Amino acid sequence: MKTALSIAGTDPSGGAGIQADLKTMTMNGVFAMSAITALVAQNTTGVREIVEMTPEFLGKQIDAVFEDIPPDAVKIGMVASCGLIEKIAERLRFYRAKNIVVDPVMVATSGGRLISEEAVDTLKSRLLPLAAVATPNIPEAEILSGMAIQSKADMEHAARQISGAYGCAILLKGGHAINDANDFLYADGAGTWFYGAHIDNPNTHGTGCTLSSAIAANLAKGFDLPASIQRSKDYLSGALGAMLDLGHGRGPMRHNFNLTGDFAGEAER
Repeated sequence: MKTALSIAGTDPSGGAGIQADLKTMTMNGVFAMSAITALVAQNTTGVREIVEMTPEFLGKQIDAVFEDIPPDAVKIGMVASCGLIEKIAERLRFYRAKNIVVDPVMVATSGGRLISEEAVDTLKSRLLPLAAVATPNIPEAEILSGMAIQSKADMEHAARQISGAYGCAILLKGGHAINDANDFLYADGAGTWFYGAHIDNPNTHGTGCTLSSAIAANLAKGFDLPASIQRSKDYLSGALGAMLDLGHGRGPMRHNFNLTGDFAGEAER
């Protein structure tokens, strides 16, 4: 059985972060492992507090995984400080990690920034050059490219620019009023669109985590990048299309689930 490691923050409500990553990797047929960057007190309505790991302890978690069960792929999610980014990059280089998927979590669902300018610069210089693929959404790609993205042509230009600057493939995810579920991959000098049908489902919290984790799982299993992306989009579409409603939440918001374990709501990512 192939293995995959998620390096990310937590979501105690189970819809995003490490919890979503582990579920997704398992459902996509790999043995899932984790190294936690931050403990996040959040639910479907928002983030209440974040307690970051120290770089030293994060490094020990990564060492514990690689020294025992070396992962066939690594997904990196929420990591907000320079020290943590530096530690991740240093350990992944030391172990010569492969099939690295970077989901550059920078912007909250509400539009607020989750990462400082200094940390963005460190992510650009230290993590993106290690990635097999990075999976920014449109606001994140605007930060990485320094340009406004308002059309499909803008998506293509931004993906080419980011890929050229940092030497990794870029899967720029659609949405955000530009298109529904159409994503653009720029890799090895060529661009490819991955089209998806709009699914009218409010249970979209954690879909970014889910997609990047599924890509990592499929890369771990030996699929090439385009096939891994297509399989991951098919998995996510199937989960959203199932329209499961198992929640019995109390309070102002009903807690709806889909097959990924994602929740509805306005929590970060």
